[in-house]
This record gives sequence, structure tokens and C-alpha cells, in this order.
Amino acid sequence: MTQSPYDLVIRGGTVATACDVFRADVGVRDGRIAAIGGGLPAGTREIDASGRLVLPGGVDAHAHIEQLSAAGIMNADTWESATGSAALGGTTSVIAFAAQHVGADMATVVSDYAALAERGALIDYAFHLIVSDPTEKCLGTDVPEALRNGHGSVKAFMTYDRLRLGDEDMLDLMLAAKEGGGLVCVHAENHGMIAWMGKRLVERGHVAPRFHAISHPRASEAEAFDRLVALASLVDQPVMIFHVSTREGVEAVRRARGQGHKVFAETCPQYLFLTAEDLDKPGIEGAKWMCSPPPRARDDQEALWQGLALGDLQVVSSDHAPYAFDETGKLSAGPQPTFKQVANGLPGLQWRMPLLFDAMVSGGRLGLSKFVELTATAPARIYNLPGKGSVAVGADADLCVWDPERRVTLADAMVHDRTGYTPYAGRTLRGWPVTVVRRGDVIVEEGALAARPGSGRFLPRDGGDAARPTGRLAPETDPARNGGARLW
Repeated sequence: MTQSPYDLVIRGGTVATACDVFRADVGVRDGRIAAIGGGLPAGTREIDASGRLVLPGGVDAHAHIEQLSAAGIMNADTWESATGSAALGGTTSVIAFAAQHVGADMATVVSDYAALAERGALIDYAFHLIVSDPTEKCLGTDVPEALRNGHGSVKAFMTYDRLRLGDEDMLDLMLAAKEGGGLVCVHAENHGMIAWMGKRLVERGHVAPRFHAISHPRASEAEAFDRLVALASLVDQPVMIFHVSTREGVEAVRRARGQGHKVFAETCPQYLFLTAEDLDKPGIEGAKWMCSPPPRARDDQEALWQGLALGDLQVVSSDHAPYAFDETGKLSAGPQPTFKQVANGLPGLQWRMPLLFDAMVSGGRLGLSKFVELTATAPARIYNLPGKGSVAVGADADLCVWDPERRVTLADAMVHDRTGYTPYAGRTLRGWPVTVVRRGDVIVEEGALAARPGSGRFLPRDGGDAARPTGRLAPETDPARNGGARLW
């Protein structure tokens, strides 16, 4: 009997990439896409994709998994539960955070976190490093070593008491990343504005979850973006701005990019589909919708969609931050916390792709190829994940078969992560991932998860092209223009 040339053939579907849509069979061999074309020979296993779409598995580049918060609260998910929820939603690669807290040794943080992922991950993964204690050892030894070992990006915060870096520390981190070829990702909000607003609201008894949105002034976002770009430009370090939420934030990014600064930016489903009104629920219920920055207004949603259409924003990530609505998570400070005491974050790994498919493909906003670009191809390219994010010969066989007509009403009972709820319950979506393939293995079929914990692989990477400096130094840091002073 002649052996099949393919381990798997996905037959008769409509294939979409970030630039093309076409009918074709996809042949898989040894975990990679071996052929794309019509009438491929039979595979050892066949999947009939007639009437369905064959898309690359999603790449979610911003997810908090089995991570201790700065306030000492462990989020609800394990690597197994989080990556299982990702797979059910059509995502096959994720970048999570090895999070350093003040006083922690970065090398130990990375090693311990890698052990958790190695035991539990069901999909492929990489890490960002969160730097909150930029000691001489951290910046001089640990960060460079981590960058050499395949962790190609670092994250810093400009707000939160236990996490934020001041401008001088931020510059030191940027320089360490630049010298190691890493990309710098930033949560950028003006800390002073938020702290001042929060204190005055609580002192005056305005403590319900809806006041969380008020406590993060719109101006805090754009101001921090402008300041971040100024810092990055001083040392010529490319940056990724996380979770853009406001019209003013989009405009700040557009302005920076128009001036030639190497700035990337993302937004998240919570800013495209939720508003501050979602926090205005009876009692403490609105805490389920609390994240930072908070959801804004419908006008901001339109600005974000425009930013995605124009390329000012290049990625839509989940910012998955799962806290259960109980004493282990959202209510860790008691049953009636003030908004300042509630753990911030929303579950999103399972819902990112279906929400965006419904809006972009079924709803006609931006279209199928743009959906593929924003959810898979662009994050894989920006974060330098070779072989991920596209349907191409030689790429990893990370594939998702979508039924474009299936209607699903989201409900808490569908949740696979350990939060116990979805902030999108009650929404009916058209289009659903029915089969998910990770490196040639079918890991989801009609809602059934069939991946073994620990079968996900670590994806070593450097910062790639996105992290490459422009070569344009500020006058004050350019020896040719500052009197010959070399600052690094």
C-alpha cells in the first residue's frame, strides 16, 4: 500500500491570508504546511472544509497566565486552563508574562515561570519579561541573558505603585533592551493623574465600580504616550504601546508614527466592544467589567476601528487577565470593596477571535484578510515568531477551520478558563472555530479539546526587525552633534 504524502489534508475550504482569499486544499506533513493547491492526494487523515474557511491559528501576544499580581493575587488560570481556552477560541500561539516584582531576582522569575509553562501549556508560547525592579544585576546581567535565551521583549509600567518605572529607570531599561536587541512594550498611563483622581473619589464616597472608569482620565493616556515616545526617541528604542483605549491615544500614536518614530500599538476587544456603561451595574456586579485602562465610549470605539483600518494600530490582543468574581480574585478585599481594591482584568483568550470574526467578517467591518492580519499575521511578524500567523508552505501547520454561518450565543457556561464568567455573555456571534490544528495535530474538534498538557512548545525568538533601531539619534545623544559625548 502506498504511503500518503500527507499526514493531514484539509480539503475544499476557502483559505485566507493577510493578502489573499482563495479555494484550496492544505496538505500537512511533519507538523508543517507541505502543499497548498487543488486536488491534493489523499492524506492519512482528511478534514472536509467545504463551505468553511481555513485560516491561520490566532497569535495572542498579550495574556497574563498563572501570574501573581503586584498586589499578591494569583490570577485564576493555570497554563493548562488558559491555553485550553485559547485553543477553543481559535488561538494556537500566545505570549505571556514572566513577571518580576520588587525584590525578586529576574533570572529566577524566568526559570520558575518557564517550568510552569512547560508542564501545562497546550499551545505554543513565548514570554515577555515584566521589569519592575531595574537593579544593576537585572539590567546588566539578567535582561541581556534572557534576551539571548529567546525572550525577545520586555514590558514596563508607567503606573501602579508596585510596578511603575520613573522616566530615568525607563531610559535605563530601554537602553538595556536596545543593546540586547529586544522590543520594549509599555503600559502607558499618567500615574499622577490616576492616583490623584482615585484618592479624591474614594475620600468622597464614590467607590462603586463605575467610578473606576472616571478615575483613569482620558488625558492620562495620550500624555503618557507622548512622554513614552519622547523617552524612546532619546535613545532610539522601538516601542510597542499596549491596550490603546481612547481617541486621543490613537491620535498620539498616529502623530508619533507620522513623525517617523518606530512605534507599534495594539488595542483589545474590551475597548472595541465594551464601554464604561458596562461597569454601571447594581452593587458590586460591575467589578466583572473592570480592567485598566477602562472601557471608554462609543466614539472611542469608532476611533480605534479607524486606527486599525489605517494601520496606526497593528494588533488586537486579548490582555487576558482572569480573576474570578469571588474572594480569590475580584473580591479578595472583601464582599464590598471600593473600586480601588478590585483586581483589574478581564478574561479574553477564548473570546478574542470569535468577537473579532463576528465584527470584521460577518459584520463586514474591515474584512477577512484584515481579520487574519490583526489576529495572527501581524503579531507573529512584529514579535518575531517565524512559522506562525499565516497559511504558507513551510509554515507551522497551525490552522483553524471556521464555520462562517454558525451562530453562537455566549454564556458563562461556555467558559473554559477559571474565571467562571465572560464579560460578553448574551452576545450572539456569527462565525465559529470548529476545528483547530496545532502543528498538524487536531487539538479542538466541534468544541472538544484534545491536547495534552505540556504539548505546547516554547518559541524562542529575538526582537527581530520590530526591535531594530532606526539609526536616528536625538541631537543630545548623537556624538556627532553633542560634542563627542558617548552616552552608551
